[in-house]
Amino acid sequence: MVADVTKCTHLSDGCSASEIWRAQPDDRVFSGINNITWAGDHLVFQMSPPNDEWDRVYSISVANPQQQPTLLTTNDGLIEGNFSVSLSRDGKTVYYATNATDIERRHIWAVPVAGGTPAQISAGAIETTPVALASGKQVAVLWFDVATPASVGLVPASGAAPAKVKNVFPTLGKDFPASQHVTPQIVWLTAPDSVKFSNQLFLPKDLKPGEKRPAMIFVHGGPSRQMLPGYHYMQVYHWYYGYNQWLANQGYIVMSVNYRSGIGYGRSFQRAANTNARGNSEYQDVLAAGRWLAAQPNVDSSRVGIWGLSYGGLLTAQALARNSDLFVAGADLAGVHLYGNSLDPEALSFKSSAVGAIDGWKSPVFLVHGDDDRNVDFAQTVGLVSLLRARNVYYELMVVPDDLHESYYHQNWVVTLDRMGDFFNRFVRDKQTPVATQAGKAQPR
Repeated sequence: MVADVTKCTHLSDGCSASEIWRAQPDDRVFSGINNITWAGDHLVFQMSPPNDEWDRVYSISVANPQQQPTLLTTNDGLIEGNFSVSLSRDGKTVYYATNATDIERRHIWAVPVAGGTPAQISAGAIETTPVALASGKQVAVLWFDVATPASVGLVPASGAAPAKVKNVFPTLGKDFPASQHVTPQIVWLTAPDSVKFSNQLFLPKDLKPGEKRPAMIFVHGGPSRQMLPGYHYMQVYHWYYGYNQWLANQGYIVMSVNYRSGIGYGRSFQRAANTNARGNSEYQDVLAAGRWLAAQPNVDSSRVGIWGLSYGGLLTAQALARNSDLFVAGADLAGVHLYGNSLDPEALSFKSSAVGAIDGWKSPVFLVHGDDDRNVDFAQTVGLVSLLRARNVYYELMVVPDDLHESYYHQNWVVTLDRMGDFFNRFVRDKQTPVATQAGKAQPR
């Protein structure tokens, strides 16, 4: 419905709205439209059609509405939220960030609001968050690369071929270690139940043939996330990508796992069966990645660690509880260790939890949790510590007072990542034997 509000000073003025478009009877596709935006003489909206692997953007002509909205984003790829879509100043063009045709990255595409063939306008890096400039000639983007942290750049609003980003800000100083970064390799693996998943492999620059190195698995949180082969557009993963680069610089071979239930690979992958408390099937991917990594000729299979925050902490705990034979140490940051509140050992949620396999936990763990976490109850770590103590499992605990799920303070991150690096050097790289008291309480060496 559309009304001219300049003519509606009072309800008694006879102000009325006219119908522009309505869904057809029994329509099950366009029954949940929201976030409608004016675009010139069109209405534009984004939605998740049923039985479609991807979110889509549609338009409706105000002057000549059709029974079915016009599909604009005809190429298949992720469009992650409203921040991935913007309009030209004149409302005639939609710009959007997607991983269409390059599933591991993001690029900017353009399509006429009235409909047409989408055209890719940016390439060469990871480009997100398009904002069309008032001139109509350029689009501002946030962009990232293997060795380029979050930056602001420009690309032409149209062109015969996708263009590389022209950087605007910042200019990296000579002290930024761009040359010490490595280019992650994309590795596709298949889990035991035939689910295929993608990974990024970071190989140290000084790796020599026949040399055996310590290795590390990284598992992201969410789980509705996708790690990319470059700096990430989300703050915490921006840092974590940098940390994985640092681990590679320190001599570790690192694999970042895009396990099932993550985004970027279609809705079926994101909504995979038996995940979470329904069976934790995503752990199959983590274990498959760990076993593949351990089997590589340049990896010392007795020195494989794992780390992650939130859902990544959850999967780190799963790995240490279920496969301490493979994962010799881990860093569990604000992880969930018990799904729900059932302690019935026969309950599926309990069996799916790390505590359901706690008797198998042998490897040392570095635990980090803010005691004011509003995402994951601090009691999750309190309960785990009690179970580890009872089983005489070595742990190091870092409680961050008055802090949240992801620390709000830069200094806290500096301390956390520094301590985590020291922990991995002792228990993964150097294979130290942890020492615990008879009561089971951890004693740092």
